[in-house]
Amino acid sequence: MELAAQISSPAAWLTGLLLGGLAGSIVAVLIGLLIARIRQKEADKDIQSRVETAKREAETIIKEARLDAAGEIIRKKEEFANEVASKETQLQKQELQLEKLKDTLERREEQVNQRDRQIKNLERDLQRKNDSVDGKSRELSTLISQQKNQLLKITGMSTEDAKNLLLERLEDECEREMSDLIQRKVAQAEEQAEEKSKEIINLAIQRYAAEQTCEVSVSMVDIPSDEMKGRIIGREGRNIRAFEKATGVDVIVDDTPGVIVVSGFNPIRREVARLSMDRLIQDGRIHPTRIEEIVNVTKKDVHQRVIQIGKEAAEEVDVRGLNNKIIGMLGALHYRTSYGQNVLRHSVEVAFLAQVMADELGLDGAIAKRAGLLHDIGKAMDREIEGGHPAIGANYLRRFKESSIILNAVEAHHGDIPADNPYTPLIAASDAISASRPGARRETLERYIKRLEKLEEIAKSFDGVEGCYAIQAGREVRVIVNADHINDEAAVKTARDIAKKIEDEMTYPGEIKVTLLREVRCIEYAR
Repeated sequence: MELAAQISSPAAWLTGLLLGGLAGSIVAVLIGLLIARIRQKEADKDIQSRVETAKREAETIIKEARLDAAGEIIRKKEEFANEVASKETQLQKQELQLEKLKDTLERREEQVNQRDRQIKNLERDLQRKNDSVDGKSRELSTLISQQKNQLLKITGMSTEDAKNLLLERLEDECEREMSDLIQRKVAQAEEQAEEKSKEIINLAIQRYAAEQTCEVSVSMVDIPSDEMKGRIIGREGRNIRAFEKATGVDVIVDDTPGVIVVSGFNPIRREVARLSMDRLIQDGRIHPTRIEEIVNVTKKDVHQRVIQIGKEAAEEVDVRGLNNKIIGMLGALHYRTSYGQNVLRHSVEVAFLAQVMADELGLDGAIAKRAGLLHDIGKAMDREIEGGHPAIGANYLRRFKESSIILNAVEAHHGDIPADNPYTPLIAASDAISASRPGARRETLERYIKRLEKLEEIAKSFDGVEGCYAIQAGREVRVIVNADHINDEAAVKTARDIAKKIEDEMTYPGEIKVTLLREVRCIEYAR
């Protein structure tokens, strides 16, 4: 009943509630403090464990460091010991070398001392010999003086006269020996030069093997029938007159069946006329207007063909930088012949031959090729300009600023003017080789025989000639003279006179060699 009274009392209830809460808070604080203390102990244990682990690791690192340091010290000691041993070995080797060098020097010093003693002995011997020679020289001088005086008394000549006589004899003897030496050297030089020139020419001919054929310019045109001849002539000859006026050539229509002849000095005009006639015959329409049209078209075609031929020749020889007008003149040489030899092919041959010989002689092969290709360019215009083709060609090339070497080679390759460079004789030699090779040029049989007869006739016209023979297709004439009437000096002059007369009275390609033979035959009979 009392308890119920207390509970029912509000103050008592509040007081109990407060006391209960306070007691709970105290218990909660105590529990928190207990938990915190437990955690603190665990943390201290963890820290202590980490500290001990770190100490153990530090001790391990220190031990490893000490071991490494000890190993490094041992390695350094070994290296130092090895280096010291190597130095000691080197010093020992140097010491041995020094000892050997010392021994060598001592031996050489002994040898030098020995040689000095020998030299002193030789000097003493030489001095004694010099003294002896001086004595003998004085004795010899005395004897020579006595003999000279005795000779002067015998000959009645003074010393100066005897000296002059001796010098004259010595001078004569030296002159004879010098003359003999000069003759031997000149003969040797000529022989070597001839052998070398033959070798170079043979090599050039072997390295350039051209076709051995000759060519002529075509001047005949085939026609299908004689009725075509009448159409070509035309009413009262108007067609043929128009054709000749347009082309600048002569047309010969005779009784020869199937052929008409186109004649003209200019090879280009003759070629234009031949092609134009062929085209008119094929076309069939032959009247003055058509003739003029065909000729104009043909002239353009031939001009283009000439330029193309010139370019092909320049490319074949590998000559660069030629003016187009010069190339056109080269192409015109294709229609020009000399003794049946095509002049353009001849120029190409000369270019190749000159290059080979120039290379063998250590000269510039390009210059030799250029000069060889252009050496006969004057023949493309010698029908229209007066003068020889060398001068015409040189004057033409001078307009295009060709070098002085090329100009001299062109103008002097036939000996019209003196050569002033080593390339000109090469061009002359190449020109002669190309013209004289078998099959290069041709002549009629009658003209060939007349040339041989003329050669022999000229040689026989000289006094003292017993016989003469033209050989090698007229390129050499052998002359046999009477040894009783012509001596050696006269033989040289006779050969020169024969060559000069051949040059003055004959026309021929290349050159002709004159060989004069003088033979003395002594015959005796033993009975």
